[in-house]
This record gives sequence, C-alpha cells and structure tokens, in this order.
Amino acid sequence: MNGWLVAASVLLAAGFGPTVWGVATGPLERRVVAQNFGTSVVCLVMLLLAQAYARPSYVDLALVLAVLGPAGTLVYARLLAEDLTDDPPHARVLTAVAASTAVVVVAAMCLATGAGRATVKLLLIGGLLVAGNVIASRALAGGFPKGAAASRD
Repeated sequence: MNGWLVAASVLLAAGFGPTVWGVATGPLERRVVAQNFGTSVVCLVMLLLAQAYARPSYVDLALVLAVLGPAGTLVYARLLAEDLTDDPPHARVLTAVAASTAVVVVAAMCLATGAGRATVKLLLIGGLLVAGNVIASRALAGGFPKGAAASRD
C-alpha cells in the first residue's frame, strides 16, 4: 500500500458517503448538486489510482469523466430548468471544495510525474474539472447574476 492508494481511499470515503446520501435523499436541488460533486470525486479518485497502480489508462478514464461529468450536469440543468427555477441550488461551498481538491490532487500528481506529455494531460484534466464544476454549478443556480453580466459589458 502506498500513499497514492491511501489518498484515493480517503478521498473516496470522504466524498462517496455525502454523494450517495445527497443523490438518494432530499429534494431535486440537492440530488443534482450531489451528482455534480460525485463526478468530480470519482474523477480525482481515478487520477490517484492511476498513480497508485502505475496505470496510465486510468488517466484517460479521468479525462473522459472530466468532460462528460459537467456536461451531464448541464443537461440536467437544461432539462430540469422549470423545476429548479423556484428554489435554485446554491453549492458555493461544495464547488469550492471540489475545485480546491482538484487543484491539490493535480498539483501533487504533476510534481510526481515530472515534465512531459503526462503533465500536460494532468493540467488539462485539472482545468476541465475546475472550470466544468464552476460552470455547472452556476448553471444549476440559474446562471450568472444580472448585475454581473451588466458590469462585464
């Protein structure tokens, strides 16, 4: 057993329980937010397992999850827009936790991997995870506030 495997186990234990609880119980808002968080957790666990078992193919699975996870949440946000307009979910804390965990895991893996194509792939996965999680979270919350859009113009 190495440190990467321990980190993957801790992340899985810490993230899987709340994700299953959120998806299995409660209102629709909590279920969709938990699904979004769950894809981030599984993606990071796959990255850590790739390093633990020295299996580069697991990184490819993490890349697919980093692309399809937020895309699935955006599909849910579009299909459930009517149900989410009354009380949109606000997951700022969960989004910050997922994004910061992604940054820490990807940075540690980049340091362990060294310079090369694998590091570029890891940085791409990290960027997709952070950006995808933030964009999907904002889409679930009803988009960007009206004042923020006006101040950007």
